[in-house]
Amino acid sequence: MLRRKGALLAAVVLIPLATATQAGAAAPAPHAAAKAPAPAATACAYTKAVPADNYKGIPDFDPVKAARPFSATLRTSQGAITVKALTDKAPCTTNSFRFLAEKRYFNGSHCHRLTTARLYVLQCGDPTGTGSGGPGYSFPDENLTGATYPAGTVAMANAGPNTNGSQFFFVWKDTKLSPAYTPFGRVTSGLDVLKKIAAGGEDDQNGPGDGYPTLPVNINRVQIKKG
Repeated sequence: MLRRKGALLAAVVLIPLATATQAGAAAPAPHAAAKAPAPAATACAYTKAVPADNYKGIPDFDPVKAARPFSATLRTSQGAITVKALTDKAPCTTNSFRFLAEKRYFNGSHCHRLTTARLYVLQCGDPTGTGSGGPGYSFPDENLTGATYPAGTVAMANAGPNTNGSQFFFVWKDTKLSPAYTPFGRVTSGLDVLKKIAAGGEDDQNGPGDGYPTLPVNINRVQIKKG
């Protein structure tokens, strides 16, 4: 699973992309790290959780505002990646991502995990860079029915059902995952950047084909554009 470490890597559990290095964890999956009770997977609700790294508050959810389309461009040290938010399919998730981006939560952070065997993802969104960080709240899964993860998918890492926080992953090559990670965006430009990062390799610190990217991926800023 894609876990966040201690959640993907820590709290984000990807198939066996579990926090990559939890003792006894199988293979790695995207994970992230929240340690709060999982909220009920019904309506959108942001529930206070730990950890609260680079805390920016807890977002409000207005379904009308959350449905408004937007795109996000991540200006990274390896190039720009633009994502079309799936506000119609994952409004709770995209509302959270927009909230964090506009609060500059991701600015100055780096992508801490790259997988190049069996799973083909780049995981980001943890301000601590450890795979165990989180924004101070969690929220339910969305858009999982029939979910697939082709190249260009952007999805949430988690530590189990309904434990989404700030960690997310880019799929740089078609990947098979169980439908357990909320797809909330689609890369519209910058897939070449992701493939360049993947081609640079990683250090295998979590196991063969799973580690810290050799090419540093620092997120300088995230720009939100309406429409």
